[in-house]
Amino acid sequence: MPYIVLGLAVLVAVIDQVLKYLVVNFLDKTNPTEIIPNLFSLTYVENKGAAFGMLADARWIFITFTIIITAFLIYILFKKRISNKLFLTSVVLIIGGGIGNLIDRIFLGYVVDYLSISFFPPVCNFADYCITIGAVLLVIYILFMSDFTKKEKSINE
Repeated sequence: MPYIVLGLAVLVAVIDQVLKYLVVNFLDKTNPTEIIPNLFSLTYVENKGAAFGMLADARWIFITFTIIITAFLIYILFKKRISNKLFLTSVVLIIGGGIGNLIDRIFLGYVVDYLSISFFPPVCNFADYCITIGAVLLVIYILFMSDFTKKEKSINE
């Protein structure tokens, strides 16, 4: 199962890189392209920071952090042999999205962002949404489904 999860994570990273390739090569970099008027547009941004452009030019911090988190999740994947689908899905999304953005940071020095939603000001990309959804799923798993939570509940009862 861990190898399937890693394969799917690579697939997520490949999808992210293909989308970014299309954005870099075919999207108008000077003007947003409205897809759904007043709601959703494609807007080219070179993000040198983290979410919302925070910590701009801290590239090596993000590279190091991504490598550490990815290595930790891979370790857990192989060591703990957790078979919960929610956990496995979260790991696929976090690792895949992390690798997608890691490739940009290493080879470009910035992350290509392009998804702009009117009610959510920062421009993001597919990898960002994968990481965010994966993190939310991981928190849900840890809080409600993990052995750690079950042990804590039985101690307190």
